[in-house]
Amino acid sequence: MRGVRLGEMRRLVLTIAALCMLLASSAAATSTGGAAVVESALYSQALDGTLHFEIALPPGYAQSHRRRYPVIYFLHGLPADSAAYRGTAAWLQRALVAAGRQAIVVAPQGARDGDSDPEYQDWGAGRNWETAIARELPRYVDMHFRTIANRSGRALVGLSAGGYGAAIVALHHLGTFSVIESWSGYFHPTDPSGWNALDLGSSTANARANAHALVGKLVAAFRARPTLLAFYVGDQDDRFLAENVRLDRELTSNGVAHRFAVYRGGHAQSLWNAHATAWLQLAVDRLAAN
Repeated sequence: MRGVRLGEMRRLVLTIAALCMLLASSAAATSTGGAAVVESALYSQALDGTLHFEIALPPGYAQSHRRRYPVIYFLHGLPADSAAYRGTAAWLQRALVAAGRQAIVVAPQGARDGDSDPEYQDWGAGRNWETAIARELPRYVDMHFRTIANRSGRALVGLSAGGYGAAIVALHHLGTFSVIESWSGYFHPTDPSGWNALDLGSSTANARANAHALVGKLVAAFRARPTLLAFYVGDQDDRFLAENVRLDRELTSNGVAHRFAVYRGGHAQSLWNAHATAWLQLAVDRLAAN
């Protein structure tokens, strides 16, 4: 290995490790013949390290051979530790089964030890979460699984801070995702409490990270790339209810097609459990219609 630089060696080791995990997990999925969760990882140049994620394969994936599936990418809430993504893919796959729909679910990590609340932003070298989620992850998943490998087969969904991440990342990357759903999310970057806005260092950066500032451009953007934008919030969500209502009014006044709902409940897992099946069905049905 003389002449191989340290960074190249590290990428090679991480790629081999990810491939080994993928092969082992894929074998388990084949043996069960039903839904299976694959734990995997990729080397991310955007993060200068490993991006871990879970993939939940639909029942019958191993036997379908040539069939290609839509993909639901799902972002968890923040602040969080490096393992917060675990368990999410299996929960969502169960909800899809209950809905009678089939899709691959991909749940990536959205935080690392020492970086618990990056808000799915690009912060600079080694900390570019948006790029990792919007570019590197779909490319890897399309290479290794039988996906519908274009925007018509991809949804980006998230809850709480992940709802913000889903909205802002997908709006920045409409060439990658055709369905956007925010579950109890917000629409501008906040501090860990969720109450205060983050200052990203300039008016340009702050506007780019704020979904409200993008509303005026969405009619033309959605005409060029048809997109489902859908979001909901609980009526007792004291932090995020008002902002969700505000975005609904802004979209309506600008003639931007969207779905919005307010449900009884707070900012809680019970709310997300109650509506996961219906909202995943909404996403998959839109992908199927593309």
